[in-house]
Amino acid sequence: MYFDLDIDRAIREIKKKRAKFVCIQLPDGLKPKANKIQEELEGKTKADVIIWIGSCFGACDVPLGLDKLGVDLLVQWGHSEFKQ
Repeated sequence: MYFDLDIDRAIREIKKKRAKFVCIQLPDGLKPKANKIQEELEGKTKADVIIWIGSCFGACDVPLGLDKLGVDLLVQWGHSEFKQ
């Protein structure tokens, strides 16, 4: 199964917000791609990227405590396209 993770959009947002410390959150089915995503984001931005390993059941499932870690930006991915 193929997923378009739109990494370029995430990179643009990181650069636009000048985020230095970014957390990425993926549903369990996409977590095997987490290290590759982290490496690509760090390689194309100046941000340090951490992976949220807790469960994720949708965009409303925001990790608690990110503010205490000093995270500048949370990037969430899901299995369904977000409609704006």
